[in-house]
Order: sequence, then structure tokens, then C-alpha cells
Amino acid sequence: MKFKTSQTLQQIATLINAPFVGEATFEILGINEIHVVEKGDIVFVDHPKYYEKALTSAATTIIINKEVACPEGKSLLISEDPFRDFNKISNYFNPFIASEKAVSDTAKIGNGTVIQPNVFVGNNVVIGENCRIHPNVTIYDATVVGNNVTIHANTVLGADAFYYKNRAEGFDKLLSVGRVVIQDHVDIGASCTIDRGVTGDTTIGAGTKIDNQVHVGHDTVIGKKCLIASQTGIAGCVIIEDEVTLWGQVGTTSGITIGKGAIILGQTGVTKSVAGGKSYFGTPISESREKLKEMAEIKRFFKGRKNT
Repeated sequence: MKFKTSQTLQQIATLINAPFVGEATFEILGINEIHVVEKGDIVFVDHPKYYEKALTSAATTIIINKEVACPEGKSLLISEDPFRDFNKISNYFNPFIASEKAVSDTAKIGNGTVIQPNVFVGNNVVIGENCRIHPNVTIYDATVVGNNVTIHANTVLGADAFYYKNRAEGFDKLLSVGRVVIQDHVDIGASCTIDRGVTGDTTIGAGTKIDNQVHVGHDTVIGKKCLIASQTGIAGCVIIEDEVTLWGQVGTTSGITIGKGAIILGQTGVTKSVAGGKSYFGTPISESREKLKEMAEIKRFFKGRKNT
């Protein structure tokens, strides 16, 4: 998430009441998670295991719970609780604002778009031309929908990320201030859920077609001309490249990449990144031809034992 106007290190330090390392006038442009940070962004880290990753990332300001050597060209904010202070910054620059109408006055809706009864369109939503939004669809704040998009009944775009920190008193939620971006000529079936990014975008590429009852987790990027069948569950921070097919009841772990043109057969558990241009099956996942050979060998083995 980029700030509307740039901030200084001193301003952010004052906001979260934290000491800092660096020039008071050091420029800060936004706040982002580690996998999408850019120069000028803040990132947070609260475990020694990830210190180096955060300090060497593209982020130029790091909220950290221990004073360490500050890399050249960067700044530090020393926080007792980086998770809490990351939320404080997110909420300050992008607070929740309740909508007073079913279709917000700040929403922009293109020519030729049809919105059926009982649709909710939140603040600062942008919907392009010639779209068809069916009954009971919910489109949360700041969602962007391209041209010639169809969204079927009961689908929800922009719900919060499933992202929590386990504390002694219970689970603490990381606030979601990102967006959902739906590009042109996308079809989304009934009762789908596409979560917003924590600070970035969850993106569905142009020409992709999504069946009913599909879940897409936060910050996932789905490429162009993909086919995703019913009851598929895609975790957060997944990259699905162009022209991938996911058949029914596929499930993925987070933070993986599915290469261009891959075909994932039904009920496969995608437990790791896989190369494009191949067909995959099973849990744990492997190339479908090899998995079917394994299954045949196991069947022959047990049949042989039965006959001895």
C-alpha cells in the first residue's frame, strides 16, 4: 500500500511512538509485506529467523524488535511489537469507513454494466464497462473490476486475509488494507471468495474463468486465460502463471508458483512449486504419468501378495 503523500521517518516514529535509526527526514512511501516490498516501503519483522530477509529486502525502512546494524541506505524503527505497530500504521493510513448505501457514492461504474438486486458495492470500487454483476454479490472497498466481467450470485470480492499472530490471550489479526483486482473478460462463478491483499493486490488475470465455490487467498496472483474448476482452494501468496488449468477440488499450500500451462488434475494437493507445461496429480503432487505408474505398481504389489 502506497501512502497518498510521502512521510518521513520522524513522522512514522511519532505515530507508533518508537525510537528510530536513520535521518529524521528519511522518506517513506508506503507499507508492504515482505513478498511485495519496494524501495521506499516499510516492512516488519519480529523473529530473528527472518531478520536477514527483511534487512536485505527491497524495503528501505524496517520495523524490528531489536536494535541491529542498519544497512546502508535504510532506516530502522525499533518496536516492542512490530506486528502491532504495522497494524497501527495500516489502520492510520487506510481506516475502515462504513458504507451508508448498497452502492457507495464513491464507486465508479462503467457504461453498459448491469448490477442486479441486492448487490453491495463498497467505497472507491471501480467497475468497468459491460460487466454483469448478479444478485447478492459483495464487492468490498477499493476493489477494481475490469471490462466485460461476469460475477455470479453470492460471490464475495475483498474479504480479509486469513492472517493471525498467536498470542497468549488469543489470535491477533493482521489488518488487510490491500485490494482485489479483476482484469478484463474474467468470469467468476457463484459463491466464490477472493480475499484482498494484506497490503498489495490479489489479482485475477485477463480472460481467466473461475467455476463455482472457488476460494482465492490473499495476495495470490493468477495469470491470464486460466481455468479453475469448482471447489478449488488456493492459499495466500500463490503465483499461478498464464494458461494454467486447476481441476475440481485442487488445494494448494501458500507461497508457491505453478508454471505456465500446467494442468493440475482433480483432488491434487499442490504442496510445492511445479514447472509449467506438464500435468500433475496426487498428494504429494507429482507428474500425473508417474503418479499413475506408482499407483499401478502398488496395486500389482498387493495383488501379488494376495496370490502368494
